[in-house]
Amino acid sequence: MAIGGVALSTRSSYSDYVNPQWVRLLELLQMNVKYERCLGVELFTADGDRVLDFLSGYCVYNAGHNHPRIVAALKDELDRCGPSMLQSHVPELAGELAHRLCEAAAGPLSKVFFASSGSEGVEAVIKFARAHTRRSGLLYAKDAFHGLTCGALSLMSNPFWTEGFGPLLPDTESVPFGEIEPVARQLATRKFAAFILEPIQSEGGIRIPTRAYLQDVQSLCRKYGTLFVLDEVQTGMYRTGPFLAAHHFDVQPDMVVLAKAMSGGLIPCAAVLMTDAIYQSVYGSLKRAIVHTSTYSENGLAMRAALATLDVLQQERLGERATAMGEDFRSKLRSRLSRYEMFKEVHGLGMLNGIEFQSPSRLALRISLEAFRAIHPGMFGQMLVMRLFRQERVLTQICGNNFMVLKAAPPLVVEQQQLDLFVDKIDRVLGEIHSSTAFWTDALGLARRAVNI
Repeated sequence: MAIGGVALSTRSSYSDYVNPQWVRLLELLQMNVKYERCLGVELFTADGDRVLDFLSGYCVYNAGHNHPRIVAALKDELDRCGPSMLQSHVPELAGELAHRLCEAAAGPLSKVFFASSGSEGVEAVIKFARAHTRRSGLLYAKDAFHGLTCGALSLMSNPFWTEGFGPLLPDTESVPFGEIEPVARQLATRKFAAFILEPIQSEGGIRIPTRAYLQDVQSLCRKYGTLFVLDEVQTGMYRTGPFLAAHHFDVQPDMVVLAKAMSGGLIPCAAVLMTDAIYQSVYGSLKRAIVHTSTYSENGLAMRAALATLDVLQQERLGERATAMGEDFRSKLRSRLSRYEMFKEVHGLGMLNGIEFQSPSRLALRISLEAFRAIHPGMFGQMLVMRLFRQERVLTQICGNNFMVLKAAPPLVVEQQQLDLFVDKIDRVLGEIHSSTAFWTDALGLARRAVNI
């Protein structure tokens, strides 16, 4: 590649023209490697290493990296040279996909709006809910993560994500996740168009509410005329076992947002499932046929990829597999890690799991932990991520709104041997944390490097 006659490396171009801070962060964490090939659960680097992916692109790769059936479907669609996004025809693939999604979701969801990302789906929810209820208020749960557009940011309580971006949407309120009384008080005001909720808080620390909580929320929403909306961007598409995490709790939301895993991680794709009544509130007449739309929302490649992804997830029974293997995985983690005082618990459903840590009772360990928390609240968790990557060749991450929870969310095609290998690897790293000064010395070095940049 050359610009003005000067050859530039790909990485130099990224740093110069895209996001130099991201490059600096990866280098600080010693995670700046070049991937040559990604297949299933494995990432192959340019220097010959093999990395186990236990993050799945934040639950994008439910079907695994570059699943051959999804890749083949996209190649076929490209070779067909058919209409991808004419904007002046009926996209038949979108109709077929919408039918499949509503069928899998079951319940009253019978219409679909397609988008390109989860954030865009949340924006659609805000507009549709207000149009349907003629209310402006929006209720959400503390520690939620709904996306990084201005509307989605208005539904998030962590100032890290919102600081510096000016006024967000008015008329938004938060309530503690999992507590029903605050929900009842807020909804009784009858000012809220929607209560937008993750059925399982992913970035909040893989927090799983009780069945009664979600059912009570649904009842209160019905009572006070507020739409019950579930953000299943990370939890949907069989990640937790069933098609929707909502199915664990026997609830029927008025709207559901899907994204991330919809198209196998190959084409941006999202969907908002809704009842017919909500749909009619927006598209109720001929003149409003295009009142809400998006350029790439129903493009042929995304629709074909999503249909192929559904085929893979359903025909390979990856949801059922995630349920059975997830139970065993969490049991093995508890058994192996319970001997460490910094280990607290493993939370999860299916292949969405979080390993939670706590302050140790041993004074030396506690002093070390608190010292690094004082430098940055996420220092311990990020050191854990770095050590797993650098030493054990496992890619994962801490939760964005809970730095003491480590994600363990591999693609649903993960093999038993790979799950067992992860247990061995996290066991080794925790052993070092509890018995060696090397981990804490490395953490101090990381802190010093961070200060210098």
